[in-house]
Amino acid sequence: MAQSMVVRSVGPSAAQFPAGKKLPANTKVVLKASDKVTVLDKAGTRVLSGPGTFTLDGTVKRDQTQSTQIASLLATGGPATRSRTGAVRGAPAKVAAPATPRSPNLWFIDASQSGKFCVAEPARLMFWRAKVDQDVQLKLAGTGASATIDWKKGSGNRLWPMAELPVAPGSYTLTGPDGVARKIDLVVLPSVPAEVDELAGTLIENGCENQLGLLVETMAAADQASGTSGDR
Repeated sequence: MAQSMVVRSVGPSAAQFPAGKKLPANTKVVLKASDKVTVLDKAGTRVLSGPGTFTLDGTVKRDQTQSTQIASLLATGGPATRSRTGAVRGAPAKVAAPATPRSPNLWFIDASQSGKFCVAEPARLMFWRAKVDQDVQLKLAGTGASATIDWKKGSGNRLWPMAELPVAPGSYTLTGPDGVARKIDLVVLPSVPAEVDELAGTLIENGCENQLGLLVETMAAADQASGTSGDR
C-alpha cells in the first residue's frame, strides 16, 4: 500500500503534521480536539478531524469515471486515457461542476493566478483561462524579452510563446486588459513523480501552492462523487 502525504493541517497538533510529512500505510493518527489534518494518497483525500484516532489504510474505492478525471488532471501530455490512481470497476458517476471553474490539467498555468508554478514539460507549457466569452490579449514579460498572447473567443488554452520567450526557471509577469501584472515564478521539475502522494510532496517542496490546491480539490470532488470523502 502507498504512503499518505499531509497536505494541510490546523489545530493543536499541526506542528506534528506539517505539510509534506509522509505517513506510511496503516499509520494510526491521534488527533486532539480542534485538530484537522488533510492527507492525500492514491486512494484520494481524507480529512481527519479530532479528537480521535484514525488509520490510513489506503483502500481504493474510486470508480473508473473519477479515476479517469484525476488521470487527465495529472497527464503531462494532454488528456489521459489510462489511470495511474488505482481504478476499480464500477458504475460511472457524475462529478458535480465546481462553483469556480478549475483548470482541467495540473500543468496548465491559470492566467488568473500568480505565484510559483511547477513545470512538467517546458515544450508543452500551456496557459488556461476559465472565461472564453471574448477575445483577450495578454502581455507576457521575462528578463529582457516579452511576447503577446492572443486569445480568441471560445478558446481556453494557449501555448507558451516559446519562440519569443523560451521557458526557463525564473520570474515572469502576465498582464491583462485590467492592467494587473501577475507574477509567475517557474520551477522546472527534473522529473514528475508517478504517485500522487510523492507529487503532492514535490509541489509542497517547491512552493507550488496553486497546483497543490487544484490537486487536492479535484481529488476531494472525485471522492465526494463516489461517496468516500469527508471526515474520517
